[in-house]
Parts: sequence; structure tokens; C-alpha cells
Amino acid sequence: MRMRAARATALALLTAAAMTGCGGSQGPAAKGEDAKATDGAQRPAAMSLPPAYDGTRGWDETLPWVPGTDPVAPVAVVPGAKAVALLTQDGAGFAVRSRAADSGEVRWGSAIWRPPVLKEGAKEAKEIPDVLAMEQDGRKFVVVSAHGMAGKDDLHDGTEVVRLAVYDAEGRGSGQKPLREIDVPVTADAGDWRVSADGGRLLVGYGEFGRYPQWSSAVDVVTGKVTPYANPAELLPQCAGKTLECGWARVVAAGPNGPLVGLGRGFGVPGGWFGDAVRPEGVNATVSNGLTDEWNGDVYGVAAGRFLAQWHRTDKDGSSEPTAWSVHEVASGRLLARIDCAYDDFPSVTAQGNDRAHPVVSSPSGRFLAAGPVAFDLQRKQGICLQGDGNRKTIAVNTVGDDGVAYGTVGEDSDGPRFARLDLTTATGDAKILPVGVEIPQRADVDGAGSGLFVVRDKDQNIRVSLRPAR
Repeated sequence: MRMRAARATALALLTAAAMTGCGGSQGPAAKGEDAKATDGAQRPAAMSLPPAYDGTRGWDETLPWVPGTDPVAPVAVVPGAKAVALLTQDGAGFAVRSRAADSGEVRWGSAIWRPPVLKEGAKEAKEIPDVLAMEQDGRKFVVVSAHGMAGKDDLHDGTEVVRLAVYDAEGRGSGQKPLREIDVPVTADAGDWRVSADGGRLLVGYGEFGRYPQWSSAVDVVTGKVTPYANPAELLPQCAGKTLECGWARVVAAGPNGPLVGLGRGFGVPGGWFGDAVRPEGVNATVSNGLTDEWNGDVYGVAAGRFLAQWHRTDKDGSSEPTAWSVHEVASGRLLARIDCAYDDFPSVTAQGNDRAHPVVSSPSGRFLAAGPVAFDLQRKQGICLQGDGNRKTIAVNTVGDDGVAYGTVGEDSDGPRFARLDLTTATGDAKILPVGVEIPQRADVDGAGSGLFVVRDKDQNIRVSLRPAR
């Protein structure tokens, strides 16, 4: 499934960029001020940016090979390393290039890597490789992934896999080879797969379009061990004999203590904890669906080792009250913060627990976490509800930095998305609308000094990755 459906935020940003083009109030760097121009780096292009960013400094890299139909760039911020990894194309293969976030200097580059052969009938535009960065057991890795047929030739049908190439994220020099390549057996149509590391371990989901596919496998990138989860409902002992209640089970994240299993109603980690033991105060353990009682609580999404849960609430008369939203640690289920917010995004049964209107985003340090109009400052254990109230428009958070400065999309606008700047250290978010045409970062505080990573389509509709420092 990759990240296309999951990254609605990225699509909104690229749509806005395509509408505004490269024009803006801040021009390119003056002569002599451009970043290193070697290895594909370019001097900063003109962009219209929020006031916090300096448009005259930074670096750009264009990825012309990414199909115009794909709203997502194969680029990843390496956690805690102040580095950005990008996937470049070289002939029939691909290569990773890691740049220092502040200067754009190339730290290391990989040897050419070849993905598996495309499945028969698959369109290349739907099956481009992806890249992510993660940390496991204190080590940082860059992982390239691609879907196709392994071992296919004129004499062999081959095996369908998602192939992973695991690199040392803190390598040096050129021609770096993968620490290991791992083939994960899958059964998936083109684009119906996703590789993530939201819970702290790598998870390959497949076989269904959406954020949480029906089947998945956890991968230990240190040892190469693959653990398949063909029947997620069988993982939780609470599901024994309960086909109806557990019919939509999905592994939503792989954590250090095992898989986090979401049931659509109810969730837990096998052998660890179940949702009814970690629910917030004032939330019932079960909820009625009109015919029977179901477990309360649903995993909305996961980021940076934490998950966001939503819970039905009712008053003494049985009338619905605003949804309770809570943040928990994936490993232990420990409750970190809670807020009540009228935003309600419980997916329907037909969505198979798969659809989410917004991705969960985290600041680099993990202090701030948000999904759409629900945002948290986990250090202060406080939340902010940005859901509209009939007069004030809803604001959906797209990205947030460690200082609490966030950027979000405001309401619905037929002329294209409008963006706002927020301060999540305040009680209300202190929203301020940005001018029309301003581009907002896809990732904030990339280098620990406030820089923003922007991903746009340029005038030729090529993906351009831009790093702009804070003023």
C-alpha cells in the first residue's frame, strides 16, 4: 500500500505547491551563497515561506524520476542524526544519498541497488521504491523497499516479495552496500503494501489498500528475522472464540515487546496488555453497537513509539459525549495524556479498520504528537482540540517542531488549501493564518536548529526536496 493513501498531508502540500509554482516573496541565494553544488545539490530556489524560515539559504535536490502521479517523495529524515536520506535513480537501479541537514553536504552514498522485477501487469508509476529511516537497539538505519518478483526469469515464475535493503544511516563515503537484503513474502496488488517503523520495529503490511493492510510481517533489521502475522485475530487471547468482535483485526505497529493489534473495537499487545486496562478515566470498558456490547477504544494511528487511541463516551442517560483521545506508549500501553474533543473519526465496519482521515505526526523529540485537529504536548500532559465549532474552522496539524510551533491546514477551501501557524505550548494553539501561496514544511526542526524540509513539485512537475534554515 505504500504511503500514498496514508500521506494525505503530503498530497495537500504538493497540490498547494503546484498551484503557486516557484514564485514567492523570497528569491534564490545570491551568487556565492549557494549550498554545495556537487552530487545533485542545487542552490535554493525561490519559495514563498512562513516568516520563521530563511528562503535565501539552504539546499535543494530535484528527483525528476518520481512519476508525476505520485504525491510522495522518497525522502526520509534520519532520527537524531541531523541528516536527510533521498532515493535517486541511476539507469535501471536506485541509490541512497544521505545529506547533512544543515549544509546539504553528502555524507555517504550507496552503490546501485536493483529492486525486484515488477509483477506482470503492474504499472511502474504505482510501484516506485520507497525509503524510510529508523532506529533499533540504539542503531540508526536507512531502509529502501520495493515490491515485485524475486527469482523470476525465463525458467522460473519467481516469488512475490517486498524487498528491503538495510543501510547503516551513519555510514561514510560512496559505494556503500546494504548491511543486508531481506525478502518478505507478500501477496499484493500494485501499490497495496506499506513499510513502516512507527512502533520502533519494521513492519511490512500488504494485501489491502489503506493505512493498515490485512496481513503483515515484522522484520528485525539487525538480525534479518521475519515474523509473519497471517492471522492477527489469533494473536490476542481475548479473541479466542470471538470471530465477530475480532473479524477486522490488524497489526498496526511492531514494537519492542511484540505487535500492537487493533481490532476496530479494542486493541492490545499479545502477552503484554489489553486496551481495557489502559483506558482513560471516565471511559467505559465496553460500548453498545445496538445489538451487543463491544470493547471500547480503537487505535487511530502510531508515530515515534506512541499510539493515539479514540474512545466512545456517554453520559448517565446514554447520550454520546465528545470522543476521548489518549496517547500511550506502544511497548507498555502506559497512558501519557488525554483530551476530550468533538472530532470523531471511528471508521465504519466496511472500512475494515483501515481508513484514517489524518496521519499521526510527531515532533523529532517526541514531545508533541498530533493527528488532524487533535494535538498533544506530552511534556505538559495537555491536549488541544482544534475541531471547528460551527464558527471557528477546523485546523488539521500537518507538522510540528520540538518548540511546539506547528503548521496545519485550515478547513475546506475550493481554491486550494490554506495554512495556519500554531503554537502547541499554548492552551488554544494560538492559530495565525498564513498568506495565500505560502508553502509549509513537511518536516520541522530537521537539524535541531529549526530548519524545515519542504517537498514540492516545481514548474516542470518534478519533485523538489528543499531544506530551509530558521531565521
